[in-house]
Amino acid sequence: MAKEIKFSLVYRDMWQSSGKYQPRVDQLEQIAPVIVDMGCFARVETNGGAFEQVNLLYGENPNIAVRKFTAPFNNAGIQTHMLDRGLNGLRMNPVPSDVRRLMYKVKKAQGVDITRIFCGLNDTRNIIPSIGYAKEGGMIPQAALCITYSPIHTVEYYVNLAEQLIEAGAEEICLKDMAGIGRPYSNGQIIKGIKDRHPDIKVQYHGHTGPGFSVASMLEAARAGADYLDVAMEPLSWGMVHPDVITIRAMLKDAGFQVADINMEAYMEARRLTQSFIDDFLGFFIDPGNKIMTSLLVGCGLPGGMMGSMMADLKGMHNAINLALKQNGKKEVTLNNLVVQLFNEVERIWPMLGYPPLVTPFSQYVKNIALMNIFAAAKNEPAFSMIDKDSWNMILGKTGKLPGPLAPEIIELAKANNLEFYDGNPQDAFPDELPRFEEEMKTLGWEEGPDREELFEFAMHERQYRDMMSGAAKNRFNAELEQAKEKAGTPIIVKRPVVEIPMFNFEEISAEYPHAKPVHAPCKGKVIWQYDLMSASTAPFEGSTIDKGENLCYIQNYYGIEPVKVGYGGTIVGTYARQGQEVIKGEILAFIN
Repeated sequence: MAKEIKFSLVYRDMWQSSGKYQPRVDQLEQIAPVIVDMGCFARVETNGGAFEQVNLLYGENPNIAVRKFTAPFNNAGIQTHMLDRGLNGLRMNPVPSDVRRLMYKVKKAQGVDITRIFCGLNDTRNIIPSIGYAKEGGMIPQAALCITYSPIHTVEYYVNLAEQLIEAGAEEICLKDMAGIGRPYSNGQIIKGIKDRHPDIKVQYHGHTGPGFSVASMLEAARAGADYLDVAMEPLSWGMVHPDVITIRAMLKDAGFQVADINMEAYMEARRLTQSFIDDFLGFFIDPGNKIMTSLLVGCGLPGGMMGSMMADLKGMHNAINLALKQNGKKEVTLNNLVVQLFNEVERIWPMLGYPPLVTPFSQYVKNIALMNIFAAAKNEPAFSMIDKDSWNMILGKTGKLPGPLAPEIIELAKANNLEFYDGNPQDAFPDELPRFEEEMKTLGWEEGPDREELFEFAMHERQYRDMMSGAAKNRFNAELEQAKEKAGTPIIVKRPVVEIPMFNFEEISAEYPHAKPVHAPCKGKVIWQYDLMSASTAPFEGSTIDKGENLCYIQNYYGIEPVKVGYGGTIVGTYARQGQEVIKGEILAFIN
């Protein structure tokens, strides 16, 4: 009898790989029954990763969203699964163990069956505790292997990694080919190696289409014994996302595999609904470049899902880099030149940084270091002179053990900066915190919610949860949506007042104040010269003074509001960003003389 291959629709990841936001809860309620009617999916990815933070950014309660989205699939007998960042839980930074433990009990109660646990460094110390916590909570622990391509990341490396995770209790294994650069033959050999040792262990393959390997990888995965394949559907399939279920089903059926039929009437309705969500408002936040595949990703190994943000970073830095080149008598570069330079620099420094798999958040760290190196070279400054705190934490081992050795110059640079390497268990650095949140909820009169889900959400996403509860998140999102519509040419009926800051010419300031020091953006996001746009507080202006450590402005980023503190005092001689302007990490915001 032909082997059966089952499909999982990665509806959450389709959106995350396309743009900034994902459907609201009312839209998820519309699409779920139609996905069920398609009849071809054994599983659906419903939540996890950044999904629940997006709900908070809308001002929505993610607990309600997860319950309402999973319910139709639970009723239809379709398994649901979530993305789980191991040590980082559902956020970008480490989570205390008591919060991690509570997560699985909450998510099981909300209707989620399977948790896909991964560590961006493939450090088993960050994955194994979650396997135990998931079992305690009644969930199926699916341990993920972050697939990349390097001299270290061999077939043997991944088969041995899977062996450790299965021995620790993982009931399933996922090949998480987040950049789609895993070579098809090697992916097949990894699955074969796992299945030869553990024929009863379910294996699921997840691969993005960015560099074009994923369709071949899915065929190799099926031949090697994979049980489930992650697929997408139009209008969000292909590009930097995932292959479409229609194509993959047809390929596998031709190869002799048993696959489910697709109710095409329901497929077209799901396609129409998804497009209506794009037309409603989500399309304002989708980068058109994410609809395009590119073989340039084969060398640098960056994940397709970050290409949109990467291009925004490059566009933001382009003028600053060219100005630095011009000031130092060097030839200016085009944006295309800059893209190639960045890919080459990522490829160059990746081995020096210990070959961290390029998945969130480590892909962002490596990209940031590479971009800052290009900027430093334009200014005749040494490479690795602008490494941010989070990237240093990766280098120093505070988030897990790097797969490969660091280059000697990186080790020497850490020593020169009086930084200490950490070889302990990453979780040990983050003590339990639930009692603090329990006490504060009592003080505020907030309910812990069914199955303590509100307590969990508060502890997992503290700042975003506060903003959701206060209404600040909804106000910020509505203002952002108005700006996006205005930029796209859609008439806006109501606008919130903003404070306009005069834009000063970069070259004129540099010439007039040769000793002025720039203030760089600490992260990517929108510049806010006032924390509360409705307040009467004033913004900085030319000629005003500021003391060391004071806030110059704020950056509204994907995860909240970040203050921009100045590292030196003096007189503000000019600003280089307007109210609400998108800036990237490292971009110059102002000059202080």
